[in-house]
Amino acid sequence: MELTEEMLKQLTPLMKQYLEVKKQYTDCILLYRIGDFYEMFFDDAFEASRALELTLTGKDCGLEERAPMCGIPYHAADAYIPRLVTRGYKVAICEQVEDPALAKGLVKRDVTRVITPGTVIESNILEEKKNNYVASIYRLGMSYGFAYSDVSTGEFYATQFNSENNLSKVMNELARILPAEIVVNQEMFMDNESMNTIKDRFNTYISMQEYVEENKVIIKNQKTYEELKSMQYAEKATQILLEYIQKMQKIDLKHINDIEIYSVAEFMILDNIARRNLELTETLRDRNKKGSLLWVLDKTATSMGGRMLRKWLEKPLISINEIHYRNDGVSELKENLMLRGDVFENLRNIYDIERLVGKIAYGTVNARDLIALKNSLYQIPKIKKLLCNCSSSILKDMHDKLDELQDVADLIEASIMEEPPVSVKEGDIIKSEYNEDVNEYRKAAIDGKTWILNLEAEEREKTGIKNLKVSYNKVFGYYIEVTKGNKSLVPERYEAKQTLTNGERYITKELKEMEGKILGAQDKVVRLEYEIFVEIRNQITNEIKRLQDTAHGIAILDALNSLATVADERQYVKPDVDNSEDIIIHDGRHPVVEALIPSGSFVPNNTTLDTNENRVNIITGPNMAGKSTYMRQVALITLMAQIGSFVPASYAKIGIVDRIFTRVGASDDLSTGQSTFMVEMSEVANILDHATRKSLLILDEIGRGTSTFDGLSIAWAVVEYISDKSKIGARTLFATHYHELTELETKLDGVRNYCVAVKEKGEDIIFLRKIIEGGADESYGVHVAKLAGIPSSVTSRANTILKELKETNIANKSQKENKKPVTSIATQFDLFNYKLGEIASELEKVNLDELRPLDALNILAKMKSKL
Repeated sequence: MELTEEMLKQLTPLMKQYLEVKKQYTDCILLYRIGDFYEMFFDDAFEASRALELTLTGKDCGLEERAPMCGIPYHAADAYIPRLVTRGYKVAICEQVEDPALAKGLVKRDVTRVITPGTVIESNILEEKKNNYVASIYRLGMSYGFAYSDVSTGEFYATQFNSENNLSKVMNELARILPAEIVVNQEMFMDNESMNTIKDRFNTYISMQEYVEENKVIIKNQKTYEELKSMQYAEKATQILLEYIQKMQKIDLKHINDIEIYSVAEFMILDNIARRNLELTETLRDRNKKGSLLWVLDKTATSMGGRMLRKWLEKPLISINEIHYRNDGVSELKENLMLRGDVFENLRNIYDIERLVGKIAYGTVNARDLIALKNSLYQIPKIKKLLCNCSSSILKDMHDKLDELQDVADLIEASIMEEPPVSVKEGDIIKSEYNEDVNEYRKAAIDGKTWILNLEAEEREKTGIKNLKVSYNKVFGYYIEVTKGNKSLVPERYEAKQTLTNGERYITKELKEMEGKILGAQDKVVRLEYEIFVEIRNQITNEIKRLQDTAHGIAILDALNSLATVADERQYVKPDVDNSEDIIIHDGRHPVVEALIPSGSFVPNNTTLDTNENRVNIITGPNMAGKSTYMRQVALITLMAQIGSFVPASYAKIGIVDRIFTRVGASDDLSTGQSTFMVEMSEVANILDHATRKSLLILDEIGRGTSTFDGLSIAWAVVEYISDKSKIGARTLFATHYHELTELETKLDGVRNYCVAVKEKGEDIIFLRKIIEGGADESYGVHVAKLAGIPSSVTSRANTILKELKETNIANKSQKENKKPVTSIATQFDLFNYKLGEIASELEKVNLDELRPLDALNILAKMKSKL
């Protein structure tokens, strides 16, 4: 609704105030507090009414036309705000910042907080075992700074990219953390091509935030501060993110105590394609956790441990020492069933300390949260005791570093009632023995209530009114209630207070005095309890760093315990991880598929890959026989080994992999106008550009999206390029239906043929799911079609055609060997009931004596296209 200057002059003071606030938050839905409601006006009202299914009404605003309006009760805001945020809206909370009873004229209002998808702290919006990140990208020329934070836990990370291929590295980081919100500087925001790439790939809210002067108050760690100052792009990304978070939260971010500066070179690199294809944290089809690798490995007892395990999966290690450090802890917990069980039982009694700390920092923590914190801290000494005799370095270090925080637990125990109300402004949260004044006020209130209880019995006896009642409500306070039938018995000392349909309410001088004492004591104790609670909260705020360090240790222990539990339950083995270039797996199994099918029914397979004689394994065989499952399981076993996990195999030696690439499946990218084949070629190009000798490549059906001859040529050339040590020489699993590629075993060093074993039974086949040496000469496509449910009449006809085509091929070979020219071959294709015309005449001109196999494939491809 457009408002002219003249219209603005006519607005009521309230509406003018609203528009002044709204002017500062044009990109937000403004929740404007009026009494017991948050109201929304004009365009915000239209947006919110649709999103929240609210009735759209109007409010007098000084104009002829009423202002569009909708609203929600302030006490129900926690139910409505998440619905707006999850739909991608920013929500600005505008509160009354002075007591309406004391206000002279219009009540002052101001925005106290802005809730955005990346800065929420409300538990009813956040996923328990998943971080909610807001990221920042700072661009200057071709260099980028990158930072991200989870404001609910206080975690903060920063890095930079000032070499080539920088945007792709930023994209890989975005794919890893999947931020709920992104903040960029103006140069990045004005780069339409880059912004469109990000928007197409990630469904997330993007804002612009310019660099401001450094915020030394937040960067408390001097060592971190100096390191960050030496990395200008990371420092700029950090500052715009800190500025943005502070602008949204409007508080001192006390729980962001440190910034972890990292390099992507410290971890295995996984691009968005590899993460999706390997289904690390969610399935490709429906994006559920069930069916992902995380679903198999997550047996964590706490939300903190669940988030830590997810981080490990998202950032596999490449440091041998760090991998062994974790792996030894998993090994000790796996072998000690009693220790593992006791650790789990204690962990399950620990609440989400990280997010409780966030609430403490934001000042939104309540008394129940502090009781949860206290109960959690009381588990720490028990856990330390369990770890005291551990031998692995990681568990010994954890024992030494875990802070029991006994002082914090004792403070809460001494001060906060065991079952306090949710609100901290209604009283009954502070123990009487903790504060003498609280005790006195509480006694006065109790004594007064006892006096009133006695008053009812005394007045009944004095007046003879047997059904006389002494009652209380918030509007009228204390009163004596008498029915109409007993009105004649009411003494003169009773003062009328309220007339009812069936009776009368009275007050006496003594009751009025006692009411003042009781209500005065209650009001005082409620105010005092809140003041004491704030003091306690502030004391605990000073210990945030200690709480965060302990929470971090608990999260690591929980993640280790989870991996140990899965390893024991699923009979995983400890991998031998080293700096060699070998990947040797005996009886490897796909961790997810194995978990989804009946126990013991998964067929294990061996794998041998290196950068010498076994660089490229070409895998042939029919669809549905298990080629893709086999290749993915090799990638997953490698990745699991590099997060410190045990692996599903009888033996595994894993030479460190710097990056896993996958090219699996086919899909169009309609949003960018790319065909299936273009998407496939783009992904292959990315792999050939970035793969190194230390990488692991999983390639499935390269070249299938174009004609047979083109596809075969591309696949052939790709294998040659990958196997060439001077170009890449990476460990590669290459599945294909081009059986001609099996010739490469004799032509190229390091190429080996493998196929999926198949057992034929009459016209049927049985997939044995076993990978064996050698190449396949059949694709069994018709059999697969039959298994897929294609009508029997179609598959029967297809078998007939297949048989005739094979016989034709044999006849052609025989004629070529006998050097007898073919007089007419048009009738050989009469099975399609087509008059081949031009095709037939072209084929008659072909000299089979001079025809090479690839030329024949090209001719057949053209023939197929014309048909």
